[in-house]
Amino acid sequence: MDGTDLARRITESSAAAAADIRRRTGISPCLATVLVGADPASVTYVRMKQARCEKAGILSRHVALPASVSTSGLVETVGALSEDPQVHGILLQHPVGPHIDERAAFEAIAPAKDVDGVTMNSFAAMGFGLPGFVSCTPGGIMRLLDEYGVDLAGRRAVVVGRSAILGKPVGMLLLGRDATVTYCHSRTTDLASIVREADVLVAAVGRPRFISGEDIKPGAVVIDAGYNPGNVGDVDFEAARHRASLITPVPGGVGPMTIAVLLAQTVDAATRQLGLS
Repeated sequence: MDGTDLARRITESSAAAAADIRRRTGISPCLATVLVGADPASVTYVRMKQARCEKAGILSRHVALPASVSTSGLVETVGALSEDPQVHGILLQHPVGPHIDERAAFEAIAPAKDVDGVTMNSFAAMGFGLPGFVSCTPGGIMRLLDEYGVDLAGRRAVVVGRSAILGKPVGMLLLGRDATVTYCHSRTTDLASIVREADVLVAAVGRPRFISGEDIKPGAVVIDAGYNPGNVGDVDFEAARHRASLITPVPGGVGPMTIAVLLAQTVDAATRQLGLS
């Protein structure tokens, strides 16, 4: 499943929509990124997002805060961006540091600007199938499944991982498409037997080759959302590819979709806030 090509097409569509907004209003969609500290991976990821914004004609406002910033200081910064009419979307890069109440910081993002889908408001909207912004990686996974014509109704979907930004929301989105969803996690017993029953498997645990290719059900659709050192996913790709009907590679599968969905939702947010929808 080629996420790189689909992400390119989504970004091209976002760029065209951003250009239309500029033509109609003289305003460019703006994404504010907030980075706490200087974690190398986070710095690289934010720079990548800024470069993709520029390519899509989306303004990028970067706010760098010291690692020592307090929860109240971070909440104040995010709250100010939420109130700024020139900012249409807000991305708080995580992790933010163990001394910070990350949930409080996320909740300072106005729902209308939560283009990364991290607030409780967005989480509830995903769960109830209401309008709102989805978490970007789960949203990218759903777009990949749609692109390849995967019918989810009635199929057994297994999600390995239960993080608030990936595992839990992707399970809710799959449930919203009438899949029968099972969550697996660190306390799950006999994981392999559950994986063998999956018509659709989403691996999101952050452990290299954690899922054995031999445990993939023949004909299953495998979404590997893991990314580990050495460009290795959570699934043993070489073994799994011979059993799966569709499988995402690492890199080039889910990864490119995350930023593409972020940009698309930023443009959607600008469209709504400027009264163009």
